[in-house]
Amino acid sequence: MTDERPKGGDDDSPGPAIATAVAEWYREHQRDLPWRRPGFSAWGTLVSEFMLQQTPVVRVIPRLEAWLERWPTPADLAASPPGDAVRAWDNLGYPRRALWLHAAAMQIVERHGGAVPRDVDALLALTGIGDYTARAVAVFSFGDRHPVVDTNTRRVIARAVLGQGQPGPPHGRRDLAAMDALLPDDVAESTVVNAGMMELGAVVCVARTPLCDACPLRDACAWRAAGYPAYDGPTKAIQKAYEGSDRHVRGLIMRELRAAHTPVTDAEIATLWPDQTQRDRALAGLLADGLAVRSPTPDAPGYLLP
Repeated sequence: MTDERPKGGDDDSPGPAIATAVAEWYREHQRDLPWRRPGFSAWGTLVSEFMLQQTPVVRVIPRLEAWLERWPTPADLAASPPGDAVRAWDNLGYPRRALWLHAAAMQIVERHGGAVPRDVDALLALTGIGDYTARAVAVFSFGDRHPVVDTNTRRVIARAVLGQGQPGPPHGRRDLAAMDALLPDDVAESTVVNAGMMELGAVVCVARTPLCDACPLRDACAWRAAGYPAYDGPTKAIQKAYEGSDRHVRGLIMRELRAAHTPVTDAEIATLWPDQTQRDRALAGLLADGLAVRSPTPDAPGYLLP
């Protein structure tokens, strides 16, 4: 277990006041979510974090519950074909996450005896797991002290601490250090503050219409004190519209593959989208990503889930 406690600190920093206010607010206002309930497994937390990437909570909860009923442990998922995971992923989007989760389950079985590891470096070594997910599992499942930083956390820090309307592009080392500086030394309390910062950004300090009057940091917020200046710093690239994009066409093909239990033919795929060049590009991408495979049976040509 890595100790990421800050080295020293400034007595005049806003960290302690922010941490206390956020923890008190969170204890009173936190949403009742499955992964916050006592006894929720580390595997369940890991699955939820995979599903929550770029997907709203309301869509994740029913899919998570069905997933854990079918595959309550990493070994259960590892014993199933990866195509079953992709089919069960259904409409969550970014189906490569299902393949990554299946690969991570196999690695947990092979390397860790079927138990989700506690160590951040061991978690980072699993397929599909980055800084956020590794630390979220270590903190929220095992109670260790690490900074956990997601988009919501970054926005709260940008506004309350830095006086900026938006956080700008992600920067792993800088973002982790900024959150670490806010965490109290008490390990249990640091877990509450991590969760509270994420929750505050998700339901109060939202991107477009922040509910500043309801915010526990309203009296300590540097952005509010500065008169809400417009953000004029660097921004991350804006994702292209989904409708008509290659992602859209990939999604149409994936929906067909999930619904079928026999190979989907080229003729059937041709009916899904009129632009052959874009359709071929989307199919080639799915094959390259391992989300689709060619039928191994010469008498039944077409494409299947892996």
